[in-house]
Parts: sequence; C-alpha cells; structure tokens
Amino acid sequence: MTLPGEGMGGIGDAFVLSCYEDIERVVKNPERFTPVMSLMVEEMQAAVDKGDTPQQDTSRFDLALDSVRTLRPNQKLWRAHRQELTDPWVGPGARRHRQMITQIVDELIDDWISRKDGDGKGTVEFIQEFARLLPQRVTARILGLPFTDITRLANWGSAQVMQYVYGQGHLNILNDSQMSQQAEDLSGFADYLSDQVASKRANPQDDMISDLTRIHYKALDRKLTDGEVYGIVYFMVLGGLETTQYALEQQAQLLCDQPGLFATLKANPEKIRAFTEEAMRLRAPTQGLSTRLTTQQEIFQGVEVPAGSVLHLRFAAGNVDPKHYECPYELNLERKSLGNHLTFSQGPRTCPGAGISRQEQLIAWERLLERLSSLEYGEGNTFEHQPGIMLGTLTLNLKFRAEPR
Repeated sequence: MTLPGEGMGGIGDAFVLSCYEDIERVVKNPERFTPVMSLMVEEMQAAVDKGDTPQQDTSRFDLALDSVRTLRPNQKLWRAHRQELTDPWVGPGARRHRQMITQIVDELIDDWISRKDGDGKGTVEFIQEFARLLPQRVTARILGLPFTDITRLANWGSAQVMQYVYGQGHLNILNDSQMSQQAEDLSGFADYLSDQVASKRANPQDDMISDLTRIHYKALDRKLTDGEVYGIVYFMVLGGLETTQYALEQQAQLLCDQPGLFATLKANPEKIRAFTEEAMRLRAPTQGLSTRLTTQQEIFQGVEVPAGSVLHLRFAAGNVDPKHYECPYELNLERKSLGNHLTFSQGPRTCPGAGISRQEQLIAWERLLERLSSLEYGEGNTFEHQPGIMLGTLTLNLKFRAEPR
C-alpha cells in the first residue's frame, strides 16, 4: 500500500509491506534497507565529528540513543553487541534462567490457585495477576533490580512506548503536549538507573547490570561507560515488559476459543513449544514496528519504490500471508518451520530478547497446564484492546479448575 507524501520529513512517499517474502527480504538486509534508528545515530555521529555536542535530556531517549552510537553504529558492532552483552542474558543464554522463571511462575500461580466458587472453579484476572507480572519480575531479576521497584519500572516502561500507543500516523508522532507528558512521566528514570549502576559497580552481584559494569567489551577493547550501561538497560525495560504479557494473554484466549486444545496440550506437553510459536504467528504481540528506508530503487509486488522511500513493515500481516502459510489462520501444532514467523523479526536484527520471551512463555504454559485441569472465559470480559501497534486486551477474566494435588 502506498502512502502519498508520508516520506521522511513529508518528502516523497511511504509504503506498507504486508507480504511475508517482502518483509523477510527487507529485515534480512539492513544495509540495503536502512533502519530509521540507524539514520538518527548517523546524524548524531556526524554532529559529534563536527565538534557539536548533541544536547541530551538524560531523562529521555537521547542518552540511550547515544549508547547505540558508540556501541552498535554498524552491522559488525551490532553483532558483537548481541554476542557479548545481551545474548548471554536474554538471547540463547536465556536457558540459564529456567529455574528462576519456573519459581516465579509457580509463585504467581500460588497466589490465586486456591480460589473456589460454588461450582468448584476459581477466577483470575489473568493479565494483572499473571501475564503482566511474569515478565516484570523476570526482567527485574535478570537486571538485578528489586521487586519493590517494579511498579516504577512498569510506569517508566509505559512512558517509553507512549508513541507506539498514542502516536499519530504511520510514524507514531506525538504532539507537543504528549511529548511533554512523556518527559514528565520519564523524569527520574535516568537518575534511578544511574544510582543502580553506581551501586552495582561498588557491590557487584550475579545480575546483568553488574556484569555490564565489569565486562571488558572485546569489540571495542574497553569497559563500558555508565551511559552505555544505561542505554542497554533502557532498551531492556523498553522491550522486556509488554510484548511477553500480550503474547501470554492471547495464548490464553486461544486456549479458551478452541475446544480440546487445552486437553491436547495437557496430554502432550511436548507440543507446548509448537503452541507458543503458532500462537505468536497467529497473534503477534507487536503487529508492526520496524521502519526502514530504501537505499536504492526497489520493486515490491510489481510496485516501483524509489530510493529514499520509507517502508513500514507489518509483521502480523506477513505471519498470515496465504502465499507463505497453508491455511494461515489455523493453529497447526504440526506445522513445519514453526519458528520462522516474523513476530521477533528475522535476520541480523532479530529481537535481542526473543530467547527470554520464548522461555517465559514455554515455562508459563508448562506449569499452568500441569497445575490446572481446565481453563475457560470468566464473566465480564469486554475484550477492549489498547490502541496502537500492540495486540493486547486490557483485562482478561478467566475461570479455572485446579488440578488436585
């Protein structure tokens, strides 16, 4: 789809890509299709090279963006950033957290599993009492932040994604009033992280922030600055809270919507991984996020796209592209290549937290299916969704029957 006059700065056109093969082609070649964030980093670096010091509001995005400029300005350093700094904690290395995640999942279930109504079933507001709390606690534990600070972290996380919820147009632009509100909501975040980083430097623990303060970053042959640690943690909070929440609550809805699915998974726990992958394909938590710029003339679906055009990628649409998936709207536990969906993007810039999110979802349903004997919709569900690019209902009331011990 063409968006006339919606190019960068209102110059030229923008295009929405919704076919799997087109999106895959773009995300697997970030040098040919430049991420818009990379352009912002290049502009910042150009200013530094000229001797201009970019003005930074350390309560907002600028300082985090500056860490991107120094740590991952190109594809080679992007790979090193992942391999050395994030993968050991939230990428493939996330398997190390299995015991910790299992403990948190069981603690959350313990809080409501003993409830019973007259019919022997209990009720739970699944989002506030499970799906939201799980990634919050896991992220806090990995970073080394106290659970008592989770409410503040969640509020700061919501402020960070404000443009993706309330921003206008395909570029998610906030008006002046909204930007002022975002700045106010984020006030104190940088100071909080600065205090945490200083504390970890003085008294390191077994957590990600402590590790970042001590690591000798081989790619740059030096230790990280406080600002660079702040930037990594900023993006951890940004990406670690809401997306997993929405994945879990959509999976709960699928289990309620499809008769027999709960029983099938309970009897065949080896299929839980297939369920979570298919659910993420069918109902991607982030419907579309990445924005790219073409570096040369391209052709998509027979449409000529000039160099310098903005591309908006719609991951959720690509995930149900009938040219790529047979019966795309069917949840198929036997589908081949289950993990090749676009929910975490693909290629060298796949979501760094994909590993930890997958672990949380897998363990959550392993324990829920073991400890519950039934799950269904409760009363009072309106299925209202928040606006913006995330697919997630605001509340989800469920009825359950606990498995007899």
